[in-house]
Amino acid sequence: MLPAEKIARINELAKKAKTIGLTEAERAEQTELRTQYVRAFRQAMVDTLHSVTVIDANGNDVTPKKLKESKKNRLH
Repeated sequence: MLPAEKIARINELAKKAKTIGLTEAERAEQTELRTQYVRAFRQAMVDTLHSVTVIDANGNDVTPKKLKESKKNRLH
């Protein structure tokens, strides 16, 4: 995830945008920070999914093929 300072800055800019508005430089900074946040979130989600194995009621591995391939490619 993003460092706490960057998340705090995202929140600070969001609050300022709602109250007095942002300058062009602040809007650009906000866009960049949000992009970084979304990228980090998506990577964390992928990492979480790579740790998942789906087992049915009979104890069979029914993990989707696409996820298995993604896990295999990640290890190489």
